[in-house]
Amino acid sequence: MRPAKLVLSTDVHIGQALRQARETLDLGVDDIAQATHVRSTFIDALERLDLAPLPAGPFAVGYVKAYARALGLEPDAVVARFKKEAPVEDTGLADPFGAQFRRGARFSGLAAAALAVVAGLAGWNLVVRAKSPPPRAVSSAPPVAVHVPTDAGPAVLGAPLPAPPEASTPPPYETPGLAAATAAKGPDAAAAVTAQIAEEAAKDRPTNPVAAGAQFSPHGAVFGAPRTEPGVVLQAVRPMSLVVRGASGAVYFARQLAPGEAWRAPNVAGLTLDVDVPAAAEVYVQGRAVGVLSQPQTALASLTAPKPPTP
Repeated sequence: MRPAKLVLSTDVHIGQALRQARETLDLGVDDIAQATHVRSTFIDALERLDLAPLPAGPFAVGYVKAYARALGLEPDAVVARFKKEAPVEDTGLADPFGAQFRRGARFSGLAAAALAVVAGLAGWNLVVRAKSPPPRAVSSAPPVAVHVPTDAGPAVLGAPLPAPPEASTPPPYETPGLAAATAAKGPDAAAAVTAQIAEEAAKDRPTNPVAAGAQFSPHGAVFGAPRTEPGVVLQAVRPMSLVVRGASGAVYFARQLAPGEAWRAPNVAGLTLDVDVPAAAEVYVQGRAVGVLSQPQTALASLTAPKPPTP
């Protein structure tokens, strides 16, 4: 049980008096440390009145006040006696144990680096200026006026330059032999040469090698309807394009036929044949040749077998 009023002893110093009061209450140093949140080593130092282990004087005053409050004593009276018996100097906080601080070390390093950079730039600038040639003096003489004679006469231009190759006009095409015939025999002879050239060109055109009434003989792929429909067959004697359109104009069949390839017409009404070279399409009706197409567009229904000759 705690006594009704705890009185500190005056025969000893304040530290021993606090220890005696703690022991009177049957409390240990750890109990006081837990109640005041002060280290037990500091409590022990206060009881021995040894201020060296404490961080600083103001902390010691605070520890004494907390110690007195934990014992139920008057804190201010205990602090006044503590200051009287152990004068506390208002010193700065002590550095932590084993730590060494360098005031402004980082700033000093940055300043030294900045000074080194400035000195290096200044030295480089001096070296560059020393190696550069001296500036030339600007002449202050007035510019000399150029006088152009006004009585030199009209300007003479040279011959024009030839046009570049890409801008020149290609020569017109001349029929071989036409210029010589015109120079030798006049315009009538030139017309005769032209007619002869046209006749020779007509002779070079390939004629239809299929005789009328010849039986159809496939010489390549046969497109279109199957062989069971022996209606109309178109066979290419030369390369040709074939487009078959329906009654509505939609494309029914389209292909570029090589020589020998053929197309067999189906049993469909309203088909129209469209070819680029009519003379290249040999027509077979009921398996017999009836000749070539006469025009680029032909109705399929108009292709019929020739009538047999009358006896």
